[in-house]
Amino acid sequence: PLILYLFCACVCFSSAVRKQEIIKITEQLIEAINNGDFEAYAKICDPGLTSFEPEALGNLVEGMDFHRFYFENLLAKNSKPIHTTILNPHVHMIGEDAACIAYIRLTQYVDNQGWPRSSQSEETRVWHRRDSKWQNIHFHCSGAPAAPLQ
Repeated sequence: PLILYLFCACVCFSSAVRKQEIIKITEQLIEAINNGDFEAYAKICDPGLTSFEPEALGNLVEGMDFHRFYFENLLAKNSKPIHTTILNPHVHMIGEDAACIAYIRLTQYVDNQGWPRSSQSEETRVWHRRDSKWQNIHFHCSGAPAAPLQ
């Protein structure tokens, strides 16, 4: 019984550590977005990334070009601070090398008139680990656009 208990405790600890890895890499991805750093974003995303997001008007987007447009024309030019909080993250581990995270993304920013604003989106991201590196392979965003357009 003691060996079984220790095995179960080890498995649970390992799962908790991997779930924290997923939360951390998701935070790093959002930080790259907030900083307008397409290079960092592209390193975390699979080149064949698929997504459903408000900016795509209900269409499934595949690849990085759609996202690059926003980095080059909006995010990189935004000198105003953006702060994002991930609320209530829930991670599903799907074997050793895949995971899904669902969370609320609360974004605080300053609009063109200098007023502080907040927007919220509901996001789900699917992660796949290749060569010991987590890559975002798909995401779905509902609610306000991730990048404040005002």
